[in-house]
Amino acid sequence: MKEKLQNLFVTALTWAASAQKTGINLIRVAILVIFVWIGGLKFWNYEAEGIVPFVANSPFMNFFYTQDAPEYKEYKLREGEFDEVKYHWHVENNTYGFSYGLGILIMTIGVLTFLGIFFPKIGLVGAILAIVMTIGTLSFLITTPEVWVPDLGSGEHGFPLLTGAGRLVIKDTAILAGAIVALSDNAKSVLGKMKRNS
Repeated sequence: MKEKLQNLFVTALTWAASAQKTGINLIRVAILVIFVWIGGLKFWNYEAEGIVPFVANSPFMNFFYTQDAPEYKEYKLREGEFDEVKYHWHVENNTYGFSYGLGILIMTIGVLTFLGIFFPKIGLVGAILAIVMTIGTLSFLITTPEVWVPDLGSGEHGFPLLTGAGRLVIKDTAILAGAIVALSDNAKSVLGKMKRNS
């Protein structure tokens, strides 16, 4: 019985050890699904309105908007809510226009990263862009006040207590790690082809 269990364990380990390439390709599929889905949501008003605090507070992105950072707080909408005055403020702020462009960029990055399964050079571009995108997203932990629980009297606030927005952002560490794995795999494939052709 002990020998059978050990053989089963060795078989499982052998399978797991041979699954690396499958795992790397599944990372690419995951990036495709996440980026195409999230990028597609950028064409919906509620999602465009939801990213305003991140963009408005970012010194790298706030120039896309016409209004300064604190002003957006007066025009926040809950998901699914509509207010005509607030909607027009978002139109004037370029909230929707920026979100549409960002959506196209995010979906493109997802597709390019996925294509690394078949075309390593294209995958290199996608993985590099995914790395840049996720680092940009993670920078919101520094620039966006809304990622930390505010001091509203409970005594529980600030670092390391993340709000829903902060919890959403911190998950990009996993995407960043996956993009680095995809980048490494694509670079290995490109280098291998270069060596074979030389």
